[in-house]
Amino acid sequence: MLVSDATSARPTERSGGSTVAHQHVDVLIIGAGLSGIGAACHLQRELPGRTYRILEARDAVGGTWDLFRYPGIRSDSDMFTLGYSFRPWGGPRSIADGGSILRYIEETAREHGVTDHIRYGRRVTALAWDSGQARWTAEVSCADTGGTETLTAAFVYACTGYYRYDEGYTPEFAGADRFRGRIVHPQHWPEDLDPSGKRFVVIGSGATAVTLVPALAEDAAHVTMLQRSPSYVTSLPDRDAVADLVRRLLPAERAYAIVRWKNVLVTSAFFQLSRRVPALVKRILRWRLERQLPADFDLDTHFTPRYDPWDQRLCLVPNNDLFRALRAGRASMVTDHIDTFTEEGIALTSGASLEADVIVTATGLNLLTMGGIELTVDGEAVDVSDTVAYKGMMLSGVPNFAFAIGYTNASWTLKVDLVSTYLCRLLQHMDAHGYDHVMPLRPSDGEPLRPLIDLTSGYVTRSLDQLPKQAHRAPWQLHQNYVRDVRLFRGGALDDEGVRFGRALTASRRTDRVA
Repeated sequence: MLVSDATSARPTERSGGSTVAHQHVDVLIIGAGLSGIGAACHLQRELPGRTYRILEARDAVGGTWDLFRYPGIRSDSDMFTLGYSFRPWGGPRSIADGGSILRYIEETAREHGVTDHIRYGRRVTALAWDSGQARWTAEVSCADTGGTETLTAAFVYACTGYYRYDEGYTPEFAGADRFRGRIVHPQHWPEDLDPSGKRFVVIGSGATAVTLVPALAEDAAHVTMLQRSPSYVTSLPDRDAVADLVRRLLPAERAYAIVRWKNVLVTSAFFQLSRRVPALVKRILRWRLERQLPADFDLDTHFTPRYDPWDQRLCLVPNNDLFRALRAGRASMVTDHIDTFTEEGIALTSGASLEADVIVTATGLNLLTMGGIELTVDGEAVDVSDTVAYKGMMLSGVPNFAFAIGYTNASWTLKVDLVSTYLCRLLQHMDAHGYDHVMPLRPSDGEPLRPLIDLTSGYVTRSLDQLPKQAHRAPWQLHQNYVRDVRLFRGGALDDEGVRFGRALTASRRTDRVA
C-alpha cells in the first residue's frame, strides 16, 4: 500500500559536499506553478492523510505567472476556466493580467496550507524507480547549498509544464550582432527597459506578440509587429457580462460553476465548428476583423493564415486593444521575411527596412519534456519519446508516475484539475486493493501511433520527436474534449486494459516519511 509506516525522518548526512536527505513522502509533486499548487490542494482536500512535498526549482510560487514579466502579460483563457474548480475566481475581469493570476495562485496555496510543503531552489534532475521497493528515488539539486539531496516517494506527479524556463526560442538572425539597439526575448524581460519614446519591432504573430504590441504602444514612439505569416485573431471583452449578472444573483460557488460550464460549452462548440466547417469560421473571423479595422486595411496579407482555424491556437485580443492601436497609428503590421539585422534595425527580403531602438523576439518557446528529468525504471533509462501516453497523464512502462498537461483548445487548468482528481481516485483504489504500484501498458503491436499534441505551431513541431505518442483509441488517446474527459476522469474505470496493478517484490518496506 502507498501509505508509509514510519513517520520520522532520519538525520541528514553529508558526503563529499553533497547532501543526502533520507526522507519519504507518499506523493512527490514537481513544480509549484498553477498545476502543482492545484495538485497539492486536491490531495489535501480529497486525501488529507497523505504526505506530500512540492519541489520547485525557482524561488517562488507561480511558474509561468511568476516567470513572465513582459508588458501586458495576461491570460489567453478566461479565468472561470483557467481558475481552479474548487476555488471560484473572484476578480472583476474574465481575461486577467498576470499579476492578478499570480496573486490568485499564491492565495490559493496559503488558504489550503500548501505553502508549508514547498521546498524552493530544488531542481529534480533524476528519478529512479525500484520495483523491489515500489518507490521512486529523486535526485535533487539544491540552489542554496550547491549540493544534492535525495528524496523517496511512492508516487510522482510531474507538474513541470512543457517548456524550458531558462531559455526561450530565438532563431538565428543574420547580422544580429550588428544591431546597435537592444534585443529582448519576452521570457526574460529586463526590469530596466522603459518603452517611453522608443521604436519597437516585435517579431512574431502569436499570443505573446499580440499581447505585447498594444501594451508597448501606450508609451512607445511606435511599435511594428513583424510577422512571417499571420495568425487567426479575434477580440473579446475582458469582462464577462453573463458572469457579472450571475454573480450578483447567486452565491459565489454556484455562480462560478454555472459560468465555468457556460464558457466550457461555448469554447468547445466553437472548436468543433472550426474543425467541421472551417470555411464558415474563417468568414466569421474575417467579418469580425472588418468591423474593427479600417476599410483599407490589408486583411488578406496580415490576418489571413494559410492554415485552418485551431490548427494553431486562436489569438485573443481583449477589448480590441490591438485593433485600437493599429487604428490610432501607434502600431503597425508588416508581413514579410527577415533578410538581416542592420545597425539601425531590420532589412526585409522585400527590400524594405524597419528602424528600431529595441527588437523583441516573440518567437516562441523551447519545449522541455518532463522538466528534463532523467527517468530510469529498474536501472533502464526511459526514452519518453518512445512511450505512449495513457489517458494523456501517464507513460507506458513507467509505474506510479503522472504528468500534468492541459488542453490545447481550451483552458490549461480544466484538464489539470481532472488529472489531479483522477490521481486521487487512483491512489484510493490502490489502497483499497492493497496495490503498491500501477503501470500503464502500451497498446498492442502494430497499432498506429501519432504525436501527443496535434497543433502545427512552431514550438510544437520543433519538438514532436521529444514527446510521448498517443494512439487512436481510448485509453491511449488524448481527447481535446472537456465534456468527454469529465466522464472518463471522474467516473470512468480505473482498472482497464491500459494498466496493470501490482505489489512490491519485497515483503517488507519500512520507510521514513515526512510531511
